[in-house]
Amino acid sequence: MTAAADTFDYDAALGACARGDRLALQRIYEREGRYLMGVALRIVRERARAEDVLHDAFLSIWQRAGSFDAARGAGRGWIYSVVRHAALNAVRSSGRDVRIDEEAVQAIDDQAALESYRSQVDPYELGADLGRLDTCLGRLEPARRDCIVLAYVDGCSHGEIAQRTRTPLGTVKAWIQRGMRMLRECMA
Repeated sequence: MTAAADTFDYDAALGACARGDRLALQRIYEREGRYLMGVALRIVRERARAEDVLHDAFLSIWQRAGSFDAARGAGRGWIYSVVRHAALNAVRSSGRDVRIDEEAVQAIDDQAALESYRSQVDPYELGADLGRLDTCLGRLEPARRDCIVLAYVDGCSHGEIAQRTRTPLGTVKAWIQRGMRMLRECMA
């Protein structure tokens, strides 16, 4: 992780956007665009639609930056929530029946939190936490660990995991839910 990654101030960048600084919006896009594209793609599941969602979300970020309140949360989290809501609205307005279960939404929120954490923590601390995470993952049953890795590292939906592992969907959901609870307890 570079020193620049540790010092980027999302709150200040949003404040600059609110004052009309287009370079601030460009810097946000350069730092987060690929991750935000991943968030949109995981929800709308079509690349062209995800690109449209990301475009619309950045317009919304530009137009609504003045409404960001640092007292209510981190700037980076606010940016991710704008993209997530834009993607969910795109799915709703498309008329297509695309099922987004609560676990998928939670996975997207968890991914945004992880990315935010990575940008704010020093590399040594991150390495120590990743070592602990590896240890905690090692304590899980292999099938549960594989499901969690497929969901959070590979970005697979629960249905995709069920197909890949040839395991009933309900079992996959339960394994991920229980496995994540065990990981949280282990990491605490």
